Amino acid sequence: RTAKDIGIDRPEKNEILHNIPPTPEQEVFIGKLMEFAKSGDATILGRAPLSESEERAKMLIATDYARKMSLDLRMIDENVYSDHIDNKASHCAKLLNDYYQKYDAQKGTQFVFSDLGTYKPGGDFNVYSEIKRKLVEDYHIPSYEIRFIQECKNEKAKKAMVDAMNRGDIRIIFGSTSMLGTGVNAQQRAVAVHQLDTPWRPSDLEQRNGRAIRKGNLVAKEFADNKVDVIIYAVERSLDSYKFNLLHNKQLFINQLKTNTLGSRTIDEGSMDEDSGMNFSEYVAVLSGNTDLLEKARLDKKITTLESERKNFLRERDAATGKLAEIESSVSFHTDKVKEAQSDLALFKKRVERDDEGTPINKLTIKGVEDSTDIKAIAARLQEIDEKARTKGEYNKIGEIYGFSIMVKTESTSKDLFDCSVNRFFVKGQESIYYTYNNGKLATDPKLACQNFINALERIPKVIESHEKEMEKVVANKDVYTNIANGSWKKEDELRALKGEAAELDRKIALTLAPPEEEKEDIGQEAQHGAIQQSKSVNVISESRSYKNSFSKNTDNIPLPTSPKNNSQQNVSDNNDITSKVIISKPKWKM
Repeated sequence: RTAKDIGIDRPEKNEILHNIPPTPEQEVFIGKLMEFAKSGDATILGRAPLSESEERAKMLIATDYARKMSLDLRMIDENVYSDHIDNKASHCAKLLNDYYQKYDAQKGTQFVFSDLGTYKPGGDFNVYSEIKRKLVEDYHIPSYEIRFIQECKNEKAKKAMVDAMNRGDIRIIFGSTSMLGTGVNAQQRAVAVHQLDTPWRPSDLEQRNGRAIRKGNLVAKEFADNKVDVIIYAVERSLDSYKFNLLHNKQLFINQLKTNTLGSRTIDEGSMDEDSGMNFSEYVAVLSGNTDLLEKARLDKKITTLESERKNFLRERDAATGKLAEIESSVSFHTDKVKEAQSDLALFKKRVERDDEGTPINKLTIKGVEDSTDIKAIAARLQEIDEKARTKGEYNKIGEIYGFSIMVKTESTSKDLFDCSVNRFFVKGQESIYYTYNNGKLATDPKLACQNFINALERIPKVIESHEKEMEKVVANKDVYTNIANGSWKKEDELRALKGEAAELDRKIALTLAPPEEEKEDIGQEAQHGAIQQSKSVNVISESRSYKNSFSKNTDNIPLPTSPKNNSQQNVSDNNDITSKVIISKPKWKM
């Protein structure tokens, strides 16, 4: 079960995809990356030609360069590339200051995560130190309020830093997934989490966010509507959004499995991982900004949303149908009981004798007592039965009153590891109803004990009233369930049309993403070689890494924070949906 299911009081996650246009230097480098992916000529990237082993890992190298390029080109060569007002570090520094000022009175704290460009003592360039420099020099935030988790050499130092975060003495902390993502309970004043890069595993992303989105976040609860902003920084035409969406889809699939809310049983995890990088076709497509892939992602999202909606509708309709069956069964039960009780009441009224004041005369006969007028003898016999009778859960007849059978039943219960037996007394109706008074327990007073059974018959009108009220409750919502059970889903045609569009787009994309001729030739040669070695009848499959998925989390209407540069967002797509920046074009297999 999830934290929400068990009612843990913790902040909600408010994900914000912060799009960043590539800088001019990044634009040029993206072109170089595409050329390198096609040719394998490493000199294009300013490095020595690839060795034989490196050639086999060409796409892993290309993926690594793309990640570094997105974070900061100085990660590749700090002597060749320079700072830029619109790079990721500048955007992050701007937003860090925005949150710093907004929650200054509460000493709101922030987490910054990146597994690339981590802090290392010395003069080498790292993104942590660069962002800190901007915060200190450009925004005049005190240096001592900005710390790196890598500064802690032992657990004692780490605990001291965590305590300082909770006090608000440290306002901004940088760290990697491994060092800051686990075992850090510094959530008391957390207002934002900044994701400069994306880890490889869903659990790592959850751990990162969990530093702030956890029980005990006092500032978020009191001053931020119990929400924590999680800002994902994504450079356009980089792998940022693609990688984040793959991770997002995996986590969504896991969560839906846990909560039994899957709208589809397929998942396409894409073709990107930390061991092999990304395949050539999708790599080039993402960097080139292929609009077909963008449209396919949007269609997939719509289809996933409608499929989930359709599944929920069918589930509700089935539940309503089942509820109607329960209602019919319950109505039938209570109707029968009302008829039985009315028949018993009519018979009782016909047989009962009353005195001058209208009080029913207690004509009670009990087995073992000859004189039916001797109240004391009857009461003594009833007490004896109450103490000694053991019916093993069966109804045993012990007497009569106005032609109705008087019954006793032994009920066994366990209390404090001991078995207890209790006898209860009833008046049986003509069919299946057993009437009681005082819950079937005898009074200690002899006269009242004998009155138990006539009182039970006098309660028949209340029994009828009780069944009628229950029947009213049962049928109260019958019309609602009937409407649901007889309803039909109105968007079937829309879903069918979207699936047709998606299938057509899949075919178009498949042609667009066909591997280049030289890659086809290499694949063919490998297949032929494998066939010769394994007896000429083996069909070799050339493409390896395909997983399944066809859904993405709906994150429409995510607010887009402002750029540190006035015109930096002019080229940003109006669609801020995380999934709209991602390419999902793999074939899907059923699970």
